Amino acid sequence: MIDVVGVTDAGFADLPQRLQRLVSDAAVVLGGRRQLASLPAVEGQVRRVWPSPLRAELPHLLDELPPDRVVALASGDPTLSGIGSTLIELLGADGVRLHPAVSSVALARARTGWSAQSCEVVTVVGRSLHRVRRRLAPGARLIVLCSDGTTPAALADLLVDAGCADAAMTAWWHLGGADEGCRTATAARWGAERTPDLVLCTVAVPTDAALDGPAPGRAEDCFEHDGQITKRDLRASAVGHLRPTPGALLWDLGAGSGSVGIEWCLAGRDARCVSVEQHPERAERLRRNSVRLGVDDLLEVVEARSADALDELETPDAIFVGGGLTAELLERGWRRLRGGGRFVAHAVTIDTEQILVAAAGRHGGELTRISVEHARPLGRHLSWTPARPVVQWSAGKPKETP
Repeated sequence: MIDVVGVTDAGFADLPQRLQRLVSDAAVVLGGRRQLASLPAVEGQVRRVWPSPLRAELPHLLDELPPDRVVALASGDPTLSGIGSTLIELLGADGVRLHPAVSSVALARARTGWSAQSCEVVTVVGRSLHRVRRRLAPGARLIVLCSDGTTPAALADLLVDAGCADAAMTAWWHLGGADEGCRTATAARWGAERTPDLVLCTVAVPTDAALDGPAPGRAEDCFEHDGQITKRDLRASAVGHLRPTPGALLWDLGAGSGSVGIEWCLAGRDARCVSVEQHPERAERLRRNSVRLGVDDLLEVVEARSADALDELETPDAIFVGGGLTAELLERGWRRLRGGGRFVAHAVTIDTEQILVAAAGRHGGELTRISVEHARPLGRHLSWTPARPVVQWSAGKPKETP
């Protein structure tokens, strides 16, 4: 059993007496260097700094610990991007007791007057800063947990690049401690000044910001591409039929620019994607698109023919085939798809149409022929210009019977 004690920036002295006794009576105390340094001396007590890299080395450290009287120190709420969640993953909920303190996020909300339901927490500690991009929307309120004092300036640059130069930023450091301080400015006026390292930022995006939000159907020029891209009307239909859900995994086969997989990740909270693309230059372009649109930590690019990659991939919750469709690929994908999952495929030739008609005969689902026309100038007038019709097959795989 490990007791995880949340500590504010004020340190050991700010803990209730019962938790002070719990920490002082422990045989082993785990924590960060700053947290351990705040403790009074206790004769015979063993103190261990968290290993690095944490995820890889933590199981070895846990194997060396005694079965009881072990205390881990955490910052604020141990389950808010904290060590408490990691320990529960490794030991199970029955092996961990949590004693949370007021988190820096709660203190930031108190300072700004934001309600918990009106804002969203994004951590970039040890993660890509670009993940902030996918949370940007008109009127969004974000609390960004920062890696160190360089993050606020980098965050300001990202906001400007994303079209949020007027977003109001406040950096808060050492919240709840004697050294608490803050700085406020718009992203455009932030500059390169470094803040103290123990910092988070609140970000208020203007309600009139020119941002897309999470709904699918972004314009083609939002993506870098060479013409091999699922057009926005078809893409919105495909993602709508795929039904992104939180944490679900999509296979985007023959991904091209990656537009469908990226829109899937943006539409479902923390929805993941494996994009399979055999052409190296397109795969690299796809990676750049995923970074620019803020889903690079959710999207994996596999450079291979789709047929060669399937056996090595994690079981998907949904599959989209936009290029390279064959009858064999469709059937192999259908077999790998989990029960209850969704399959969507597009065909633009008569040969591939026949594959989808045959698939609908075997597996059911819905066949739709989509023809889109756009108004284009014709002399002094407007005329309808048709795009190539596309046949879409959308089907749900029956849930497996226990």
